[in-house]
Amino acid sequence: MNTTAKKWFKAVIYIILGFYALLTVIPFLWAITTSFKPLSEIVQGGLSFIPKNFTLDNYKTVFTQEPLFPRWFFNSVFIAVSITLLNLLLNSMAGYALARISFFGSKFLFFVILAVLMIPFQVTLIPSFLLLKELDFLNTYQGIIVPGMVNATYIFMMRQFFLSFPTEMEEAAFIDGMGRGGIFFRLVLPLAKPALAAQAVFIFLGAWNNFLGPLIIMSEKAMFTLPIGLSTFRGEYISYTNLIMAASMMFTVPALLLYIYFNRYFIKGITFTGGK
Repeated sequence: MNTTAKKWFKAVIYIILGFYALLTVIPFLWAITTSFKPLSEIVQGGLSFIPKNFTLDNYKTVFTQEPLFPRWFFNSVFIAVSITLLNLLLNSMAGYALARISFFGSKFLFFVILAVLMIPFQVTLIPSFLLLKELDFLNTYQGIIVPGMVNATYIFMMRQFFLSFPTEMEEAAFIDGMGRGGIFFRLVLPLAKPALAAQAVFIFLGAWNNFLGPLIIMSEKAMFTLPIGLSTFRGEYISYTNLIMAASMMFTVPALLLYIYFNRYFIKGITFTGGK
């Protein structure tokens, strides 16, 4: 393929990808602008992206008409942040131990983790529910946080990252008298920011968007997270598109902001952890 043909081929690919990106972004932009429109303007029809009568009343109404909405938002934030922080710590510690510390049964433990990756989570739903019931964890925060505080996928991911970590730095730290704990927290973790950022984005989004777990564990309406709360909200206000869009934006924007913040580390983390 000559140079001219390559340029035309690349141009066609960019046009196709640009068109696909536009199709993907348009519904999201419409949802954002609709959340700032009064209902009377929405029912008039037409695809307009700029509100004629800009208003924040939709967001105010969401909080006033559904008094539990702030509680649902707090539940989602608390659970997602707790799960993310615990995963970042525990997955990193487990990955580092499997990659750098030689101990009895380490290879067997690693194969067990690989086996866990092959089991669909639907298979463990009933055993997990029965176990949480015996522990009296149903309808509690720990019922969601404790089962999700470690993840075999990200233990494997962190192990792959630490396998490529230079051993010379650790040896120098050992010579200087630093212990294993000091090396991990003061040397290894600060240099693992790309991998931690990629892990944080995936885990937070998974916990934030989790619908099935809270649906099974939470029975009181006050303990609902946003995905469950929004499903009941949509059922109650199904004809009020403006309120549904406002509530959906409050659910979507935090996750989007997190990705934007960690975007500079995200690609590096995927590259480094997949290098091996």
